This record gives sequence, structure tokens and C-alpha cells, in this order.
Amino acid sequence: YAKALGQFIQSQNICDLKVWTSQMKRTIQTAEAVGVPYEQWKALNEIDAGVCEELMYEEIQQKFPLEFALRDQDKYRYRYPKGESYEDLVQRLEPVIMELERQENVLVICHQAVMRCLLAYFLDKTAEELPYLKCPLHTVLKLTPVAYGCKVESVDLKVEAVNTHRDRPTNVDVSRLAEEALLTVPDHQ
Repeated sequence: YAKALGQFIQSQNICDLKVWTSQMKRTIQTAEAVGVPYEQWKALNEIDAGVCEELMYEEIQQKFPLEFALRDQDKYRYRYPKGESYEDLVQRLEPVIMELERQENVLVICHQAVMRCLLAYFLDKTAEELPYLKCPLHTVLKLTPVAYGCKVESVDLKVEAVNTHRDRPTNVDVSRLAEEALLTVPDHQ
């Protein structure tokens, strides 16, 4: 992905490009492979999934079925045990957003939940919509300010990636069957 991103960025001939990453290894490695100077922002780190960190949806449902259901009931406000909620992440990203508003050309190399929050802000989406915004992996989302909003261009860099998007399930009851809970989980193959 980093190689494809680097080629894409070079092809754009962007003047005075600033590159921001999180402090997490994979965004830093991407920026280094792109070969451009970058600035690390702790605020851009991925949402902290607490006790569910590194677990796949199926594993969370198996180990923490109540937590899985509670998150489905209100994904924006749900806070992982010993972790964060989307609401927490939005607050953490406020300084980044304020600085983005003052800048011209910024490439933000970030994680999916972070991208959802940034996209929701610039597209004026609700708290209920935010956690379900589609932000495919290995894709450049170019945001351009326009009158009364923001134009979004999606550039697929043609790098294979798993689909990690999960639609909101219809049954969010805590007593639902595991099969019902996992109906909207994407195929990881």
C-alpha cells in the first residue's frame, strides 16, 4: 500500500504537502515508505478497543457477548471496557480538526475509526451515522472544501485488503443468538 500511495502522491504534484500520522507503527511505516517528511499526532491513534484490542468481531461475540450487543445498541457512545468510545475519539480529534481547518494540503495517514470521525466532521454527519461510514482500507479519500460543505473523492489504490465494514445489525438485543449477532460481520477472507 505504501508504495502505491507514494506513487499516487507523486503523481498529484501537490505543493507544500504536509503529512500527518498517528504514533502507531503502521502509519509511521507507511509515511516512511512514501518517503516524505511527516509529523506524528498522538490524537490520530486508532480508537482504543481496551480488552477487545486485536480481537475479530467473532472473537468479541464469543468472549464478550454482552459487550458486543451493547456496542451494537449505541456504537457511537459505547465505550470498550478499559478503552474508548467513538464519542471519546471525536473529543480527542478536536485539536487535529481545528488544525486541519487552518491548513491547505494535508495527507492524513490514519486508521479506520479515525477516518470515520474526520469524514463525519467534514461531511456534517450525525453521531448515529458516524460509526457506519464506509472507509475502505488502502483507499485515499480526498476532501476538498466547497461552498456549504466538502467534496469527497475516493481513490482506490488497487491494493488488496479485507473488507472491515460492518453494517448496523437489525437485532441489537442482548439476548440475541450468536448467529444473529454476527449476521453483518464482513467476510475476512
